[in-house]
Amino acid sequence: MKVKAIVAYDGSHYFGFQKQTSTKQTITYDIEKALQSLNIDSSIIGSGRTDAGVHATGQVIHFDLPEYWQDLNKLKININRKLDYIEIKHITKVSDDFHARFSAKKRLYRYIFKTDKPSIFEKTYISYYDDFDEKLLKEALGLFEGVHNFNYFRKTGSPTHTTIREIYFAKYISRNGYHFIYFQANGFLRSQVRMMVEMAMSCAKKERTINQLQEQLECKAKYSTKLAPQEGLYLARVLY
Repeated sequence: MKVKAIVAYDGSHYFGFQKQTSTKQTITYDIEKALQSLNIDSSIIGSGRTDAGVHATGQVIHFDLPEYWQDLNKLKININRKLDYIEIKHITKVSDDFHARFSAKKRLYRYIFKTDKPSIFEKTYISYYDDFDEKLLKEALGLFEGVHNFNYFRKTGSPTHTTIREIYFAKYISRNGYHFIYFQANGFLRSQVRMMVEMAMSCAKKERTINQLQEQLECKAKYSTKLAPQEGLYLARVLY
């Protein structure tokens, strides 16, 4: 039986979602270890990778279950007992042709920051930027919307058949001293979101110009490949 699980995790305790040869401190390793302790010998497939230190409130995974695991709520409880910084929020049965990554239609990322230094209790979950021009930030984010070749807004190292992605919306809102940037797209390249946030914030702080962002987006010139701090980034939701 194939199942889909919605997963939240505190990425500050891990070197990323994907299993690695150099460390066992990954999201995938801990979930698979918990499954194995319950006699579930299945690897997990995620909707996408997240970098070291990046969090999730709505990551999606799929895996296969032995037929005797029919009580999915009991399974969720048992898995969560074995995890410290990861929570399985929901588990549901899906069709055999479901794929956490390839069946996904849209992905939503949320970036959170403050213009005051985050407290000791916030600093691994919220990023920090100095004062900025809100109007310039909104203008910069608006340029990302639509279909673009994001070849100059990605880290290399992960093979992909195309660097073209469609951003359905890129928006900014503020609430009670916290600042939020949202990107929803059909997919994202490696570190694309963090690079877009940093470039947009550079424009908002007048360190880069809107024209420079436009030229980099059109792959005419590369002005910056700097990444926004990982603490503020969350994989918020995956839509199917």
